[in-house]
Amino acid sequence: MSRELLLLVDALAREKNVSKDIVFGALELALASATKKRTHEEADVRVEMDRQAGTFEAFRRWLVVADDMVENAELQVGLTDAQKQIPDMSIDDYIEEALEPVDFGRIGAQAAKQVILQKIRDAEREQILNDFLERKEHLVTGTLKRMERGSAIIEAGRIEALLPRDQMIPKENLRPGDRVRAWLMKIDRTARGPQLILSRTAPEFIMKLFELEVPEIEEGLLEIKSAARDPGIRAKIAVKSNDPRVDPIGTCVGMRGSRVTAVTNELAGERVDIILWSADPAQFVIGALAPAEVSSIVVDEERHAMDVVVDEANLAIAIGRGGQNVRLASELTGWTINLMTVEESQEKQETESSSIRSLFMEKLDVDQEVADILIQEGFSTLEEIAYVPLAEMLEIEAFDEATVNELRERARNVLLTEAIVDEEQLENVEEELLGLEGMDKSLAAKLARQKITTRDDLADLAVDELVEMTGVASERATQLITNARAHWFADEA
Repeated sequence: MSRELLLLVDALAREKNVSKDIVFGALELALASATKKRTHEEADVRVEMDRQAGTFEAFRRWLVVADDMVENAELQVGLTDAQKQIPDMSIDDYIEEALEPVDFGRIGAQAAKQVILQKIRDAEREQILNDFLERKEHLVTGTLKRMERGSAIIEAGRIEALLPRDQMIPKENLRPGDRVRAWLMKIDRTARGPQLILSRTAPEFIMKLFELEVPEIEEGLLEIKSAARDPGIRAKIAVKSNDPRVDPIGTCVGMRGSRVTAVTNELAGERVDIILWSADPAQFVIGALAPAEVSSIVVDEERHAMDVVVDEANLAIAIGRGGQNVRLASELTGWTINLMTVEESQEKQETESSSIRSLFMEKLDVDQEVADILIQEGFSTLEEIAYVPLAEMLEIEAFDEATVNELRERARNVLLTEAIVDEEQLENVEEELLGLEGMDKSLAAKLARQKITTRDDLADLAVDELVEMTGVASERATQLITNARAHWFADEA
């Protein structure tokens, strides 16, 4: 039998184009499986094969665990019992017992053959996949083989890929036999069917298509920094030139629009706006909102948002049909964009100024004139007054040095008093609320002042209530309340 096994290993390795080690490994698993059937179904059997002689040995083994952790005597043995047999045994070692060679017979041989063939099929499939991945192809081109439940199976050489229904461009009519190009979105090694998962709607797909059409990108003269898409309808890409002699937008458009047209045709007529990327976020957002003209822009770094002011004539253009233009601009730049008219902007500024004015007058004990001077100079918080470099405050013409020092001293005293009060408030806050994802001590103290001291108190709030109480952004308020309610559903489950 040993010679027959060696011949079988050699023949299978050649036929399936896999290494002999893979076949030997599959054979050992098959022999272990057949041996288990003759000993005990739950037994852990290990087979070790001599690669040269074709002979094999079988061992039954037990995992050494703590004495009180033995759950299955067929697979585990307690540490004390293990050390009675072999004194230097420790937890996670194995105790092995040699098994008598078993005559498998026809049924055992058939089972072994099935295991071997399955393992070799898996290895062959893995080899094909690895060969494909070594080529580092992010764009996959193949033929649509068939449709399954609305998704497409794409044949790309020796490998099959899946283009899910939700990754197809809407209203695109793909049929068996069509040539299909898509972006490799992910690899699912656990899938029994196709392991390559493709996408024609991902922003990365349009970036790769431009790389194909524009040689300057591969040469490093141009760079596509980001992309945003409404698949099949409209897209925006942000381009940057690494060579001052190269016009990034003109290069991507091509002679008489040839390059951008080739991409549009591949994307079922998707119209592409090519935007000049800028390291300045405000300038980038202004470009991304084109063709709308921006009157002014206010950047809020903390909320990673921008208030963009446009006149009435440009508002509809900036928003786009169904909000498409502003949505794509936001996705392209990574910033939350709040569009508003000049009147809305003035109203918002006045509301904010009024709130800050009241804060300064109350906390710093100053009159409206001093508060307005501080606002005009760009101060909006007590922290800025207390800790901004002294030289900056001394540049305010309306204040002398004594006034500046007095304002800084008052601001610091207020902040210190509030910090002490916050610490006292936090003593009443339960640990579950403090440990909630997205919560911090400052916010917890604000909530405690409003008698919100438990996770359930927060969970009972509406989003607008939390925003009004604390001044946090509505997105953060929504997430906090969702996190606070999570344990309700966990308890129900």
